[in-house]
Amino acid sequence: MDLQQYVDGFGAMTCIVSVENLGNGKRGKIRIVTGNEAYIGSIERPAPGAELLTQKFTPNQEYTNYLTRDLNFEEYCYRAAVEKRCLNSYATADRIQGVWFNMVFLPVAYEEGNLCYCTYTMEINFEANLDRMASLPADVTSNVIKICLKLRGAKEFNELMNDVIHDIRDMFDADHCCILLMDALERKCSVLCEALSENTVLISMNHYNDDGFYDIADSWKDLIAGSNCLVVKDEHDMEVVKERNPIWYESFTSAHGENIVLFPLKFRGQLLGYIWAMNYDISKATSIKETFETTASILASEISNYLLLDRLKELSSKDILTGVMNRNEMNNFVDKLCKDSNPSNISVGVVFADLNGLKRVNDQYGHNTGDTLLKDAARALEEVFDPSEIYRAGGDEFAIIVTGITEEELNKRVEAIKEASRKYKLVCFALGHSYNENRSNVRLALRTADERMYEDKKRYYDQHPELKR
Repeated sequence: MDLQQYVDGFGAMTCIVSVENLGNGKRGKIRIVTGNEAYIGSIERPAPGAELLTQKFTPNQEYTNYLTRDLNFEEYCYRAAVEKRCLNSYATADRIQGVWFNMVFLPVAYEEGNLCYCTYTMEINFEANLDRMASLPADVTSNVIKICLKLRGAKEFNELMNDVIHDIRDMFDADHCCILLMDALERKCSVLCEALSENTVLISMNHYNDDGFYDIADSWKDLIAGSNCLVVKDEHDMEVVKERNPIWYESFTSAHGENIVLFPLKFRGQLLGYIWAMNYDISKATSIKETFETTASILASEISNYLLLDRLKELSSKDILTGVMNRNEMNNFVDKLCKDSNPSNISVGVVFADLNGLKRVNDQYGHNTGDTLLKDAARALEEVFDPSEIYRAGGDEFAIIVTGITEEELNKRVEAIKEASRKYKLVCFALGHSYNENRSNVRLALRTADERMYEDKKRYYDQHPELKR
């Protein structure tokens, strides 16, 4: 068969690919046998941004001469050439930013020994074609619609995402599905949501997510190696994983991992984390990949919006200098307690802690030292109370509001504040506290604690008149 004449009959950029069929689902070398003029031109005269590893085409060379090894490309070539399937994919790749590939793989009815052949036709888009992205197989379309409808629910965000990940696990009969977020600034990972099948030997991702796990997750981009995702189906694919990332290979296999589809979640070029399906039904590998390709951007957008709103909420509710809650958040919490329709049997404890001598420190040592004093004061209080219970009520005044506490426990914690403050240079509090069995009486408790704090401050300056502000 004249393969050159055959490929020249295609108008679009097309090449002939040979796949070495080793039997039992295994593949050997994959070569670009020849190409039409348009395809060869895409290598030797590439458009800006679409350059490959070389700009010289040589017939019958391994495809890795032109691009980094890509398990997804190999899988499509194998299925088209050996299994005689007609396949289509529309995707972008990290190795070539801003370029979308419309790819068609067609079997060629010709074999030479254990060599099977297919055509690979590609169309390059420098902007995503939304109509093409929406043209999906029926099962993938159904999956995407289910996920999008779930995201439009009225539940709180984390609960919504938990429902979504459970649906994804069910779609693909996976043992484990997870969305892992990555904070590049803090170099920490966090599990947004995950779902485990019943009776699985796999365990929660939280078990592995220690202080060093960020480095492992950060290495996944090299594992994906410029493609848009990682699809591991069998031992052949696992050997590639082992070669590229032996440390993660050992971690993955020791955790009873058999296969995985790993997809990065990106929003406007920023990596937010990864979504994966692990130990899935391998007959659904393509469906998982295409579902993730379509929904990853949707999920990433939802996650990015959530993180932004969460950050804005944090900025609006926290004191920037000390990191404890601010006066506005304190007022909101007090209003909420006062409006409590069922406050019975729920107590409230209030502590006012006012720094003695802040003005003197600012005047004598400067405001930088004064800022350090405020930060140290907040750290001392955090040794005794949760940061969410501590409020910077004013310039040098902190308030603590705790519900469901006993009067005995409140008294113990006030003493603990005194002990904690001794660890920090210059930190000295005037303290006043109050307890009420009904948390809706929080304003009364605040007023009482404030009065007692000023009494304590007066006693302090009576004893140390030289330090009086």
